[in-house]
Amino acid sequence: MSYSVVWFKRDLRIHDHAALAQAVAAGPVLCVFCIEPALWRQADAATQHYRFMIESLRDLWTSLRSVGLQLQVVTEDAPDFLARLYAAAPFTALYSHQETGNDASFQRDRAVAQWCRRHQLAWHELPQFGVQRGRANRDAWSRHWHRQMGSPQAETADSYRAQSVALPWAEPPPPDAEALGLAQADKPARQLGGRVAGMQLLRSFIQSRSRQYRGGISSPLRAVDACSRLSPYLAWGCLSVREVWQSVELARNGPPPLEAKQMAGLAAFGSRLHWHCHFIQKLESEPSIEFANMHRGYDGLRESEHNPAHFAALVAGRTGWPLVDACVAMLRQTGWLNFRMRAMLVSVAAYPLWLHWRPVGEWLATEFLDYEPGIHWSQMQMQSGTTGINTARIYNPIKQAQDQDPEGQFVRHWLPAMRKVPDAWLFEPWRMPADMQARCGLRVGGEDADLPVPLVDLEQATRLAKARLFQLRARPDVKAAKAAIVQQHGSRNLVRKRSRAAPGMAAPAQLELL
Repeated sequence: MSYSVVWFKRDLRIHDHAALAQAVAAGPVLCVFCIEPALWRQADAATQHYRFMIESLRDLWTSLRSVGLQLQVVTEDAPDFLARLYAAAPFTALYSHQETGNDASFQRDRAVAQWCRRHQLAWHELPQFGVQRGRANRDAWSRHWHRQMGSPQAETADSYRAQSVALPWAEPPPPDAEALGLAQADKPARQLGGRVAGMQLLRSFIQSRSRQYRGGISSPLRAVDACSRLSPYLAWGCLSVREVWQSVELARNGPPPLEAKQMAGLAAFGSRLHWHCHFIQKLESEPSIEFANMHRGYDGLRESEHNPAHFAALVAGRTGWPLVDACVAMLRQTGWLNFRMRAMLVSVAAYPLWLHWRPVGEWLATEFLDYEPGIHWSQMQMQSGTTGINTARIYNPIKQAQDQDPEGQFVRHWLPAMRKVPDAWLFEPWRMPADMQARCGLRVGGEDADLPVPLVDLEQATRLAKARLFQLRARPDVKAAKAAIVQQHGSRNLVRKRSRAAPGMAAPAQLELL
């Protein structure tokens, strides 16, 4: 029997799924998802990602079953699986979405492409969102993105009944995380995977929570509800960027008419969907930025000065700066943090602690449930000052605490030892007199202290870091190389005209998590 294979990757839905729609139109299909051991052995993989994925696969299985199709889940690297399947039951075409993932997935896709060419097998790779393959620069990129987002969604599988093909062998159930070598504990308070949960969040955001979006997404407390919280569902493709964009535009254009705060929130959110693809495009255009400085003139800035004690303290949430340590505590429990606090974490790591972005980025990739390689590595470099084209944004963790958590609610919630500390000492507890520490029932500094003292003198370390960065930036050869980076990765500012309709739109350097 002639049939096609639909290879699901990070597109775990049937709605607005162009690869599935085209394959079904061509005839019988085998729908497969590969749990690939080689990918789960990578340094950026974590137990929480795996379990979120399994939860999302359950929803996908249900959705496919509702239209007469069956999801086959196999535990095997994709190139090996496709070869084994083709030997047992040859198929005529492979359908999937394009993926802009980490280097391991990139090399996997190259291997699949080579295998398809050897067997003269058509691989139909279709764009999943606004990232554009094969671009040398950003000319007209934004115009193309808006055209893609405004185009009709792929026909949903709800409207047809397809002929399903099964595997020619029995496949065992998916392994648990430990069997794949994932040693981390799951996040006890993370978001649950699957399209159903994602759609519930999308509806609640459009209908009510968007009122808080502008003005609420910078606060680590308010952002929990003010942000859409859709980012993990977009990262795993439980929802498509296009369907979210069109849902937002439909609500903005009414009826019924929206109140001003809701309209402004949705407009600002829509702009960030644009930046979502803008940042992923950087990794698509230059895969090496996962490992190498985007501006190679910054090579050697931090690489040879890794401080294991600084890195260990950051990972343990023992830097001594309460807001930083509270953010790490929240990440351990939830796998989520609003963007301003993420930016602050990276800034503290990059400047006063003088840590290179790559090991910090590997750690944070495992901590973020919504880890999206394109956004993640672009942001790691931008916040660390190695892109060569962005303004250096150096966050002071004490000032950020005063601005974003002035009453200390966030710090006291996530650092129980701080709950009795008076407001006057809350963000600089190492300055508390010994008698005040005794009254609060805690000890700051020393062995087995409840709270550590800061690893470095913040003001002095930051001043030194700035001097080193700006001294490098001032070099003529570093300045000269900037133009080529702008040509390849610069946004061209083509969306500025939309900012009148979307007053909350952020500049790229202040991209907020969705």
